[in-house]
Amino acid sequence: MLGHALPPKASAVPSDQEIPDSRHAWGRLFAAWMIALAATAGALFIGEVMGQTPCHLCWHQRVFMFPLAVILAVATFREDADVWRYALPVAALGWLVAAFHSLLYAGIIPEAIKPCGQGLSCSSADMTVLGLPLPYLSLTAFTGIAVLLPASRKRSNV
Repeated sequence: MLGHALPPKASAVPSDQEIPDSRHAWGRLFAAWMIALAATAGALFIGEVMGQTPCHLCWHQRVFMFPLAVILAVATFREDADVWRYALPVAALGWLVAAFHSLLYAGIIPEAIKPCGQGLSCSSADMTVLGLPLPYLSLTAFTGIAVLLPASRKRSNV
C-alpha cells in the first residue's frame, strides 16, 4: 500500500486545457450571435422607437445584419460548427458596405461618389450612440462577427 500514489485531486474549476474546444467554439459563436442581435435590436430601436429613418447605406447594412442575427441564432442552438461557411460571406459583404460608409463619414471618400445624394445623412449629431457614429458602430459589429466566425470552427485533434 505504501508504494501506491494517490491520484491527483480534480480541480473544481477546469483549466483552459481541460475545457473541450467545442465549448470555446460555441462561446465564440454565441458572442457573434450576441453582436448581431445587439446590432439588429439597436437598428430597430433607432428606427422604430426613436423615429430616425436610416440613410441608404444604413439600409444596405441592415440587409446583411438582420439575417445574421437569425442565422447565428439557429447555428448557436444547433451547435453548427460549419456556420462560418455561409454566415461569413454575409458578414463580409456587410463589412464592405460598412467600411465604405465609414470612409465616406470620415471624409476619406469624397461626397461626389456618395451613392445617395439626397435624403438623410448619418453625419448629424443625432445619428450617434454614446458619442460614436453609427457607421463606425456598424463596422465594428461586422468586424467582430467576421473575426469570431472562423474562430468558432471546431478544431480536429487528428
